[in-house]
Order: sequence, then structure tokens, then C-alpha cells
Amino acid sequence: MRNFWGGTDPARDYAPVENSLGEKYFNMVDNADDADIAIVFMESPKSWRMGYDPADKDSGGNGYIPISLQYRPYTATAAREHSIACDPWETDRTYRDKSVHTMNECELDTLEEVRRQMGNKPVVVIMAMNNPTVMTEVEPLADAILVGFNVQTQAFLDLITGKAEPSALLPFEIPASMDAVEAHCEDRPHDIVPYRDTDGNTYRFAFGMNFSGPISDSRTARYAK
Repeated sequence: MRNFWGGTDPARDYAPVENSLGEKYFNMVDNADDADIAIVFMESPKSWRMGYDPADKDSGGNGYIPISLQYRPYTATAAREHSIACDPWETDRTYRDKSVHTMNECELDTLEEVRRQMGNKPVVVIMAMNNPTVMTEVEPLADAILVGFNVQTQAFLDLITGKAEPSALLPFEIPASMDAVEAHCEDRPHDIVPYRDTDGNTYRFAFGMNFSGPISDSRTARYAK
């Protein structure tokens, strides 16, 4: 995939949990038939070129393309016809009706395949979230979702096995859709339409869950909107 500097990182395989760590918590097995639970490690969608593609410029466009927060290909039909951003060398940065794909769409393929193989057995998603993520593709396939920001794998495994209880709150809204992303005002807090899951939970700023359900404490009383 493309890296931050525009270069290409080669494809590689890696284990999100080394056996030496996983075996401290679980009896590790090699196939879904023998498993009681599956854990799928994901990273939030990595949008191709992160908003600018020289190829679009070379073909007569302005170079600007959407930044997608969903895994599957996205076409920005709801974007502004004219962008509010410009500089002395440009007239318009709009990306309306342009399409973009994500570099890690295969992670959603993996989740779908794990869900298929596990059937009705629990599937837990652990997501390293670099940007707010449209969860319509993920949440219906998961029995539980844990979100972290540069969090040690061991901390997640402590939560899954009940050695610790979740206590964190979301630092931003999780958008309901890419249309909701395009519609919100960039300089207005708590303006985006948040995602609502199949259990009726709304993923607003300062939302979080512990083993008893949605967290309600002095923090949510102060910050939740």
C-alpha cells in the first residue's frame, strides 16, 4: 500500500497476536470448527492517496479526491459542488462525484469470511482507529467491538477475558454514513449524525460501554451531548 510519504510499502503477512501472548489467555486453535470465539484485528480504513491524486490532476482534474471512512469503494455524490477551501493557485478543491478505494479493504473481506465460518459463535473485532470509521460495514458482523488508539494488544485481551472492565469513552462521533460526513459543518462540534447500532446505542462523543451497558458517570454527565 501507499505510505505517508507517497512511496509503496510491500505486501506482508503478520500475526496480530503472537502465540506466546495468545496462549496466556486462550487455547489457540487453527480452524473455526474448533473455536469458541474468533478475534478479528482491523485498522480503520486507509483511503487511497489521502485526498490528493496526481493522476487526477494529469487527466485534467483538480487533483483532489475523497477521503473515505468506509472500507468499500466510495463515490462522493453528496459532497459540495464547490469546495470552501482554495488557495491563490487553485479555483476549487471539490471532489464531488469522484470515487476512491481504500488500501485495506481486504480487512473487511477477512471479517466477512470469519463471520461466515464462525456461524453463530462470537466474533469480536479489535479496531485500531486512526480516523472515525463508518461502522455500517463492521458492526452487523461483530458481536462486540473494541476500539483503541495505539493500545497494547494485552490490554484488549484483558478486556475480552474479563480481567479488566472497559471504561473508556469515544473522543469523537462515529459517523452514520459517508453522506453524514459530507453534510456536517467542519468547524462545528457535535454536528455530525452519529451511527446507531443494532442494539440502539448511538456512537456519540463520550459514548462508551462496560459490562453492565452504556457508561453513565461524572464524565458522561459533563461531556456527553
